[in-house]
Amino acid sequence: MVYVVALTGEELDRIDTDLRIKQSFTKTVAVASLPRDQSPRITLLVTRASAENDQCPLLWLGVVRRPRGEKVAAVDARITVELVRECPVQVLMRPFLDEVPRRVRQTLVRALSSEVTVLGEEESEDVLETLAGQHDLLRRTLDFLGQAAEPDPFDPRRAEDRSWQEQYDMTRLGLAIGNIPPSRLAAWRRPSDPNAPHLAGLIPEPFEQGLIENDTRHIEFGADVFTEAEWPPRSRTNGASFRCDIQVFEHLGSRIEVANINATPVEKRLGADLIYYHEATQSFILVQAKRLPPAAGTRWMYVDDQLLGQLDRLDQVSALSRSPQAPHEWRLGSDPCFVKLAYWPLEETVDPGPAPGMYLPVPYVRLLLEDDATQGPNGGTRLGYGYVDRYLGNTEFTALVKNGLVGTVGTTLDELRTLGIQRAEEGMSVSIVVDRATAPPRETVKERHKRNHARGYDKNLATRMRRRQSRDPGTGQQSLFGL
Repeated sequence: MVYVVALTGEELDRIDTDLRIKQSFTKTVAVASLPRDQSPRITLLVTRASAENDQCPLLWLGVVRRPRGEKVAAVDARITVELVRECPVQVLMRPFLDEVPRRVRQTLVRALSSEVTVLGEEESEDVLETLAGQHDLLRRTLDFLGQAAEPDPFDPRRAEDRSWQEQYDMTRLGLAIGNIPPSRLAAWRRPSDPNAPHLAGLIPEPFEQGLIENDTRHIEFGADVFTEAEWPPRSRTNGASFRCDIQVFEHLGSRIEVANINATPVEKRLGADLIYYHEATQSFILVQAKRLPPAAGTRWMYVDDQLLGQLDRLDQVSALSRSPQAPHEWRLGSDPCFVKLAYWPLEETVDPGPAPGMYLPVPYVRLLLEDDATQGPNGGTRLGYGYVDRYLGNTEFTALVKNGLVGTVGTTLDELRTLGIQRAEEGMSVSIVVDRATAPPRETVKERHKRNHARGYDKNLATRMRRRQSRDPGTGQQSLFGL
């Protein structure tokens, strides 16, 4: 099914930042014009016709995954167009009218001069089929959006789905810190192997390097982070082969390299880790996720010997950091390890971002365990909502890591690789996210801070991207589509 959104040049300019940087935008529409069914809809964003001879170029494509939108007034609703991608080839909708079947032309003519039009099922099929025939790049784009519109849902009753959900959450958190749009993980199908990492099910976009899958084989990966003979090696503890899936994301001058590593069968996994490493400052944080029950009033867990042992091992990780020797190495605290107590709502949602939860530094957890506030009414120590008064949420935690205010000091890539292997061998499902620049010079600490705090940064960046594309349309279009 298809939405046609026709906007004026002024409206397109106003949402340009969201289109290019955030890869999404919102639009208020009349509730009466929205479809009754909840099937996701591919969206065509065109320049609105103001005269009969206007060409109405198709500029962007995306997906509305919540067709009924969010009600904002008695007669209005707000829809969100996600997974926004620039049209890879030129398509002028006015001449395009001559190529579609006659039965859809009149509807499409009206759509070019209206704000939002919902095409019927047969009309949608006609338009998508004709668009796919324009060029192979456009066909592949539509195929990708169709798959990304309806990713496989996680089934919390299955052990492998719980593991994939947790590993997705850790990867998603790492990308949020690295300013990578969440839609990059949107197209996903459940892997056939239940022991595979989450990235094994990611459907690559049409114009970027696909997934690199590795099972104790050498990766031909240039001079990148995960280049190492026999990476990762066979497990030293159980002789099993690691499964390591790697994805590279390049976005606005940053290069994010992600590895999902599993070294144990899914039934033996103890949870999920994120290790986020910022190469320019040689600093990482480690987040260990612990799953809480989803229902309100039960979002807490008992503290057992397993958790206490995990805290001891996290203390050993903290020892990798050295004392700061320069102003940019100063941190708010000396401990880089956190426990995230996370829960996933029972209602299925689409790409919610990092799961809601509380981030607790390990030394803070130890103080909590000694406090009367965490003692349950029937004995036993509890952690979670109702037992912890102060904690960091997703927004606060992400901001601290982005600005280098938490993390290790002076840790190397070799130490990072070793740590990832150790954590996987201990039974964790590990996501390693390495944040690096695409080319020298590396981003300095000052530049990183300025980028994260500059007012209007996104708008200025979008303007520079438009200028680059106007100088070299072919190059600009290709790089934008790889966002």
